[in-house]
Amino acid sequence: MSKFLKFFIVGILLLIIFVSIGFSADSSMAQANADKWGIWTLIPPLVAIVLAFITKNVLLSLFTGVFSGIYILLIEKHNIISSFVFSFLKVTQEILEAISSPWNAGIILQTLTIGGLIALISKMGGAKAIAEKLSKKAKSPTSAQIYTWLLGITVFFDDYANALTVGPIMRPVTDKMRVSREKLSFVIDATAAPIAGIALISTWIGYELGLIKDGFDVIGQDVSAYGVFVSTIPFRFYNIFILIFIFFSAILLREFGPMRQAELRARKTGKVHSDTAELLSDLENQGIQPKKDIKLRMVNAILPISTLITVAFLGLYYNGYQTILAGTNYELINQIKNNPISGFALRECFSNSNAAIVLFQAAFLSSILAALMGRFQKIFSIKEAIEIWVKGVKSLVITILILALAWTLSGVVKELGTARYLVSILSGRIPPFLLSSIIFILGAIISFATGTSYGTMGILMPLTIPLAFAISPDPLFLSINIGAVLTGAIFGDHCSPISDTTILSSMGASCDHIDHVRTQLFYTIPVAIIAILIGYIPASLGVPVWILLIIGSGILFFMIFFVGKKVDR
Repeated sequence: MSKFLKFFIVGILLLIIFVSIGFSADSSMAQANADKWGIWTLIPPLVAIVLAFITKNVLLSLFTGVFSGIYILLIEKHNIISSFVFSFLKVTQEILEAISSPWNAGIILQTLTIGGLIALISKMGGAKAIAEKLSKKAKSPTSAQIYTWLLGITVFFDDYANALTVGPIMRPVTDKMRVSREKLSFVIDATAAPIAGIALISTWIGYELGLIKDGFDVIGQDVSAYGVFVSTIPFRFYNIFILIFIFFSAILLREFGPMRQAELRARKTGKVHSDTAELLSDLENQGIQPKKDIKLRMVNAILPISTLITVAFLGLYYNGYQTILAGTNYELINQIKNNPISGFALRECFSNSNAAIVLFQAAFLSSILAALMGRFQKIFSIKEAIEIWVKGVKSLVITILILALAWTLSGVVKELGTARYLVSILSGRIPPFLLSSIIFILGAIISFATGTSYGTMGILMPLTIPLAFAISPDPLFLSINIGAVLTGAIFGDHCSPISDTTILSSMGASCDHIDHVRTQLFYTIPVAIIAILIGYIPASLGVPVWILLIIGSGILFFMIFFVGKKVDR
């Protein structure tokens, strides 16, 4: 990288204003490490990301990133040679701590159980039956992608549930229509976090509302956190524009960048993934296919999947309801008891639920149902059902290893203070109309480097609300900048190869993970640029948001039409 380019990048980033707000006591070590190691805190995520693209070996890249971070933390206590030994020991300890986290353990169980469920559904011929049915309606790559897009929007309440269910259902359809796995994984990824992040009821909203409330508490403002959340939705420009981008791309059948090469390969040769692809989930090559003599029934897929979604939806409500009743907020308890099915009650219950354990329970119950259905139809015995379920679980071992290392890397960079270093150096003086754009960019950088949108939101929200309020107490100005935090974090997470939702999207589509990230970047970055230039800057200057959404949508259409090139049906 040239010196000019380095100075240019630093100059742009230094536009952000850093507000000195005290962090909690448990963050003092991260801040101390950020102050001590400075730019070296960027080494672990950079090593993991760069190596992933160079070697296309995600496990090796993540492990190297984790090792480098721990080595930096231990080098002061030991000499250069012995630090290698102690770092290796520390890596294993960090991995164990990452997977022993109740939330992460729930995600692992949920992912493995859904893998077993999909295997049972596939063996019963349910997935193939849906594929054949949809193939009669989805008679082109356009309709196949539109159905995938619609299904992704339907599973709005949780991004993990979205990534893990949409892909297996739609994969046979998109394969038959010669839509590449890269494009399928992009559609899945772009309708997971973006839709869950703006849904009025979802597993995200509790965390987002908590951050908003805490931010306003800092400036002594008593506001309705949910009201503020709703007011930010029109300003989630990236979320909205990426959903519109998918629709236009599907109806125009125009692609550009590496995605076009992937789509051309699929259309011309029928190869929906490259010959060198390392698929994160590959049931087809493990003998998990329906027998030729069984009758294909859509109910064998619809009933278990519907049970999964329904039980998850009801379970999220019930789990949150019980959590609220076990708490000490008696005013909230009385409100929930008096009107348990109101919009307010639904929102609060979802916000307080443990999505990881609920989705695991829903997937496990659906697996039992699928096994009983197969046994009742004499497709397989209970013993065979268990063996098939285990095969489905085994097909996701690589995914779990990647998730475990990604979580470990996230913990290491948190302890190292990477995000805090980024925030601390990005300081300067900027006009108010640029604040939201810089916050969006900063959120994207931190989220991309750490692989977590939640962590990024937690870092930036306590800074953004007091900062924006100090510049202008206008509620609209605050909504724009809060929206920039929530959306910038999702954009960076969406692009990051070490993000769990990106990994799960690759798994759901049975796509090579690096191929997914590489092709997706050429779509997400232009959409993010439009979100800044057509969204945040003019919105901060006072242009009505509905005008910006219309103009932005038009630009997306013309960008795809003129930059993209036709991919033959």
